[in-house]
Amino acid sequence: MKSLGFIEVSSVTGAVDALDIMCKTADVEFVTWERKLGGRLVTIVVTGNVSAVTQAVEAALEKGKVKPCSHAVIANPHEETKRIVEISASRLKKV
Repeated sequence: MKSLGFIEVSSVTGAVDALDIMCKTADVEFVTWERKLGGRLVTIVVTGNVSAVTQAVEAALEKGKVKPCSHAVIANPHEETKRIVEISASRLKKV
């Protein structure tokens, strides 16, 4: 896993829009998503090299239809950070 980018928005539709923008803007790959409060708070996680992830997150912040509640880019994630993202991603594979 390379760097990680996170965008948290207040709707599933907004999250899908942000993911679409991120993937079209830069060479990033969708890792997982987390939905809380019945989908009213959604976090999208992407991975790629640091510059691509940064570009993708910035594009989603600028062009997204729903203003993100929070965002982050982790250039060199700790092993425990990687582990928690992998646990989330593994839940998608079961579906």
